[in-house]
Amino acid sequence: MSDKSYLLEIVTPDRVIFSGAVTSLKAPGSEGYFGVLLNHQSMIASLRAGEVDIESPSDGARRMAISGGFFQIESHHAVILADTALWDSEIDVARAKQALERARDRSGHYDPDTDRKRAESSMARAEARLKVARADIRRSL
Repeated sequence: MSDKSYLLEIVTPDRVIFSGAVTSLKAPGSEGYFGVLLNHQSMIASLRAGEVDIESPSDGARRMAISGGFFQIESHHAVILADTALWDSEIDVARAKQALERARDRSGHYDPDTDRKRAESSMARAEARLKVARADIRRSL
């Protein structure tokens, strides 16, 4: 690790999706997006569904969609514990569009059996994935 980077680990219940040196991070905090550079003050934050942007000395700019979780940084070590996380290249756009339509349908119609919070969470997760995937498509053109 260089003197301009810090260690970032991104972990889901299924896998360690990333572990390496980064120079910057942008993440979707529950109160809004926040950025982290080297020597950031220690903090813990809850995360909502959204996009995570990292800048890595070895890989350059990378983007992923997460569905929520927690973030912690202490000294030169940051960790994202995410419910789910997908790199932009891993996102199945057709599946995300279908999930968004199902979630919109569930939340748009009153049904006492509908779990509204779950529908809203599904909608936010699908919207984050589509936003990240669209950015990947634009970048490759």
